[in-house]
Amino acid sequence: MKNRFSPNICAHEMSTKNRRSSFSSSTASSLAKRHSSVVSSVKAAKRAPLANITNERNAPSSSSVSSSIKTAKTKKEDPARRSSITRSTTCANKLRELKTINSGTTIIPKANSLPQTKDAVAAVARVSVSVQSSIDVSPSKSDARDVSAVGSIQRKTNNLSICDTTKPEGNIYSGEIVGNLKREGKVVNIDNICSDPQLCATYACDIYKHLRESEEKKRPSTDFMERIQNDINVSMRAILIDWLVEVAEEYRLVPDTLYLTVNYIDRYLSGNAMNRKRLQLLGVSCMMIASKYEEICAPEVQDFCYITDNTYLKEELLRMESAVLNYLKFEMTAPTVKCFLRRFVRAAAHDVQELPSLQLECLTNFIAELSLLEYNMLRYPPSLIAASATFLGRFILFPSKKPWNSILHHYTQYWPSDLCACVKDLHRLCCSSDTSNLPAIREKYSQHKYKYVAKKCIPVSIPQEVFQN
Repeated sequence: MKNRFSPNICAHEMSTKNRRSSFSSSTASSLAKRHSSVVSSVKAAKRAPLANITNERNAPSSSSVSSSIKTAKTKKEDPARRSSITRSTTCANKLRELKTINSGTTIIPKANSLPQTKDAVAAVARVSVSVQSSIDVSPSKSDARDVSAVGSIQRKTNNLSICDTTKPEGNIYSGEIVGNLKREGKVVNIDNICSDPQLCATYACDIYKHLRESEEKKRPSTDFMERIQNDINVSMRAILIDWLVEVAEEYRLVPDTLYLTVNYIDRYLSGNAMNRKRLQLLGVSCMMIASKYEEICAPEVQDFCYITDNTYLKEELLRMESAVLNYLKFEMTAPTVKCFLRRFVRAAAHDVQELPSLQLECLTNFIAELSLLEYNMLRYPPSLIAASATFLGRFILFPSKKPWNSILHHYTQYWPSDLCACVKDLHRLCCSSDTSNLPAIREKYSQHKYKYVAKKCIPVSIPQEVFQN
């Protein structure tokens, strides 16, 4: 034990000596710095401090400091030097009087354009140059003169307005919801209202036109349970999706990942018979693919194996991922309900205040996610489900208003009569969600961050009049 710790003890003693020597050296250096700081403070008294440039009213003027120092030395200086100091003191007093007159009586009007600002600055510069040229001082007094001149110019330029404060004419849309616009015969441009550059306001119409054209190409079959699948049924699919909702919440995935996952599952099941023991493997494999497509930091393979309680090995998960990708021919981009829902909700919330707008967004998301559980909802295209969820959300939140208007028709390209069947199916799902044995979505939207929209009172029926065009 002694041999093991003796080098450490020696090292400790040497470090103690080094600390003492360093302490003594640091003490000496600190004393030297203190001495130098005292000397520098004495020397600094001869130069005006920088604070006087912006705070001359509180700090002593440079002329008074220099005059007080020079007055203390007049006994040792010759008469010629004394007369020079007197002349410079007189000039400094004149400069201070001139500054007082300029700052107190001269008013520079606020500039409305850039050329006026340049003229004002040039005028101030000419005044300061003329004042400096009229004062004959020695080079030793140049510091005090420069500080006074700079302070005068800075105080004057602080009153100038460099930017043009006049507002251009025309309609300027901000990022806030505009609710007081007159819309007689006009359609509000919701792309200009939103200032988020990621929403691509310049070509948003072209994007959604392309999505409407391509949504039919990436849709799953509407009868694969009857034609292809023999070992699984509709309820097993619903249980799988309900569990995937919990997985998405556990890993904090974006909503688009969940919608893409369900799309991959249904498209794969549309052409491949699946054993019920491997249905969960298909679900986590599709969610892993969707996470790689949508997420910034996607969960790893081990995370998806862990979430299944290690029911499947890593190699099985990778093989299933490869099978899904090859069957889908690596066509991972697919229009989902969430793609259309963002735009439709913005169009629906143009005349709604901020808080009801958030409730409308959460409520439509809740209704749209309920449609993922229902196999029969595959017969509707994603854009129709998104429009129907928006229709039903406005009907629940604002029963006194018409749930559909010309703006929603313009951006969705659907009439109320086109939405009638889908809205009634979604309404049935909302009414039966209380007694459903798949509670994941309802529990998710019963939280504060989703405005408790799952606890909203759902009307028992929807009158047929609201579906009139």
